[in-house]
Amino acid sequence: MKSINKLALLIVFSAVSHCACAQKTEREIIVGFYNCENLFDPADDPQKNDDEFTPAGRYHYTDDIYRKRLEHMARVIDSMSPAIMGLAEVENAEVLSALTSQPALARHGYKYILRPGPDPRGINVALIFDPAQFKLTGSESLPVNIAGTGGKEITRDVLSVHGTLAGEKVNILVNHWPSRRGGTNASDGKREAAALVNRVAIESMAKKDKNASFIVMGDMNDNPDDSSITYVLGAVADKKNVTATGLFNPFAEIYVRGGGTEVYRKHWNLFDQVIVSGSLVKSEKLRYDHAEVYMPSFVQDTYKGHEGEPHRAFKGTKWINGYSDHFPVAVYFKSSVK
Repeated sequence: MKSINKLALLIVFSAVSHCACAQKTEREIIVGFYNCENLFDPADDPQKNDDEFTPAGRYHYTDDIYRKRLEHMARVIDSMSPAIMGLAEVENAEVLSALTSQPALARHGYKYILRPGPDPRGINVALIFDPAQFKLTGSESLPVNIAGTGGKEITRDVLSVHGTLAGEKVNILVNHWPSRRGGTNASDGKREAAALVNRVAIESMAKKDKNASFIVMGDMNDNPDDSSITYVLGAVADKKNVTATGLFNPFAEIYVRGGGTEVYRKHWNLFDQVIVSGSLVKSEKLRYDHAEVYMPSFVQDTYKGHEGEPHRAFKGTKWINGYSDHFPVAVYFKSSVK
């Protein structure tokens, strides 16, 4: 009789243990963004102002430098192993093909999306993704009209990408907003115009699909507390205050703590951000967990006076065998979908 009771207890214990393990099974999914600092190929494109990044140009941009740059970018991306990664300052699809073919990345099987935009220099935003984790359904470019904002130059489009990540339909907006050239007062309107393009796109997609989820990423050239982010885009700093259809910016808290992704005149800025919709904070399929400025030691400068800063690719026009003048950023999700 005792042996029967022991056997029954063992069966019950095993069943409970199995259920507990099943309930705790979650996988981590990483979504990142990286400004690649002028990732050009050395060929001259007669349709674009890319002469500086050719062997005869100011940067003396040779095949050897290009190959090293690809190796460095691949090393960073491989070490993060994102399911999705937005990129800025990439010249063309040929560069993305060469990047994703690097030995460090080829094993991931990354696919890429780049839609050539109107930037006079030919730099674009792009997206690479692991097709085993992200199922692409479509993409398009969203033009940013900065007429009347104090600037005459043409700016970069927003790349809008749609698909399914861990069973959750997501819409991803990849950005590289206008710079602060000329000062913030003269350029704020340009970035607010770019933010508005995102806001309008989100509202339009949400009307068509009330269950839509969004990820807004990019080099915003603004910090998390600037009006383009907080007012125009409407991203809140506290996830407790975000609605299902609103936006939560996990990098706001990181910025308050002194975090940054790039340095200008010894001042840290956190221009690179990944912002998520409230639906992803509350989702059971794909739930926001945490975020970070991704800065492994090999992308950090060790030169005296610049310790801990991004190990940039160029100092002025001189190649210094670095990575980028920005740190990448990453958002980590938990998924219960196998």
